[in-house]
Amino acid sequence: MKPATEKTDAEKPQESQEQKKPEIEQLKTEQLKVELEKKEQKIKELIETAKRVQADFENYKKMSEKRNSEFVACASKEIMKKLLPVLDSLELASKNGADREKLIKGVELVYAQLYSALKEEGLQKINALNQKFDPYKEEALLTEPAQNEAEDDIVCEELQKGYMLNNAVLRTSKVRIKKFKAEKGGQQ
Repeated sequence: MKPATEKTDAEKPQESQEQKKPEIEQLKTEQLKVELEKKEQKIKELIETAKRVQADFENYKKMSEKRNSEFVACASKEIMKKLLPVLDSLELASKNGADREKLIKGVELVYAQLYSALKEEGLQKINALNQKFDPYKEEALLTEPAQNEAEDDIVCEELQKGYMLNNAVLRTSKVRIKKFKAEKGGQQ
């Protein structure tokens, strides 16, 4: 009989596998640590990239706001330059207030100068009188009877001028329109 300390051939491979188990687990652990370090490094890089992108965006926003403010200031300056002659004419008209005829001519001149300056900036009058009523450009405040169907919805009076700025309605015209009411014939 074999001594008890000797192992059979079947027991030897199992023992070597059991000895290798800790080595395999250690290798797996080391691989996982390496992968974890790589992932952590990648996360750090992505966080840094995100911070840079955010800082760049904030700088872009500030620069855009500054440019927009400068543009508005420049546009305001140009409009003010165009309105200075109107201011001069008003001052002159107020000095000539004793002569009624000169005052009227002065006011007409001021109106023409002001409208000209505003027109250069894209202002247009809405021509509503004797035109078909357009609810996008006009507001009907009053109505009056129309003599026939052809006059229906025709603007007969402009109570307040309307204006457009660069082809968009700035203020609607306040108008009176004609309304045709057909007679109901043959009903009692």
